[in-house]
Amino acid sequence: MKKILVTGALGQIGTELVPYLRKRYGTDNVIASGRRIKEGYERVTETGPFEVLDITNREKFSAVIKKHGVNSVYHLASMLSATGEENPQALWEVNMNGLINILEAARECNCSIFFPSSIAVFGPDSPKDKTPQETVTRPTSIYGISKISGELLCDYYHSKYGLDIRGLRYPGVISNDALPGGGTTDYAVHIFYDAIKHGKYTCFLEENSSIDMIYMPDVLKGAVQLMEADPDKLKHRNAFNVSAITVTPKELSTEIKKHIPDFKIDYEIDPVRQAIADSWPNSLDDSAARAEWGWNPQYDLEMMTEDMLRVLSAKLNQVS
Repeated sequence: MKKILVTGALGQIGTELVPYLRKRYGTDNVIASGRRIKEGYERVTETGPFEVLDITNREKFSAVIKKHGVNSVYHLASMLSATGEENPQALWEVNMNGLINILEAARECNCSIFFPSSIAVFGPDSPKDKTPQETVTRPTSIYGISKISGELLCDYYHSKYGLDIRGLRYPGVISNDALPGGGTTDYAVHIFYDAIKHGKYTCFLEENSSIDMIYMPDVLKGAVQLMEADPDKLKHRNAFNVSAITVTPKELSTEIKKHIPDFKIDYEIDPVRQAIADSWPNSLDDSAARAEWGWNPQYDLEMMTEDMLRVLSAKLNQVS
């Protein structure tokens, strides 16, 4: 029987992954965790087991795993790119020291691990278009540095200790539920809220900044699909490129105008986030994920935009 622990359960992905996993594996078999209980997250904190857990505390982490008999961890707790540039030391403590705590606890208890990496592992020396699965990775942001270090650390624990560690390199994540928390691609969520509420949006990236994106339903499906895949078919196991939508702010605003014709966008460039975006690829080659475990995203730009506007319009009108 699977007993799953989700760290960072109150973050953008966690708030949707926890209900998804509970529906699939049973409510009592999925333990959510976060640094504190937050108001407004009752569908995670009150619908099944929840543990207050700081991932930088190795002893507490091991105790939680043993208490619940956990045999699989979805490790989502992380500080993101833009926030990390404001406090690199705090990011390293969370992203790297937290990860090694989890790896050590998993080694002790023989748990499998899902570790999400990021498009941020690539840098200005990486190929910009259809960036390969294996290529130059020299990131220039502290977030990207922590993620490529995490990939290598996970590979090390797999080769040295035999831990079953799998992961995806996520592009920008778009969700109609939880707001993002300090990433370079946050504009692709905020633009929908402002389009519905105000009919206009001020973007912090240049209009032609091309970055891969992925819609949340494909995020959830992909994570579980990878963790359930036959290990004998996985050549890479960790850090698969995945992609679904390649888009610029200008292209996204054009798609939104098909539904909200009067929508307007202008630009006030954030130099920190623009520099991060400029160092990333325009698009990823995810052929390894497609070949090794059947990755096949459902949502393209048109389908995602229509669904985002439909769901958010109903939600925001209900609130108002």
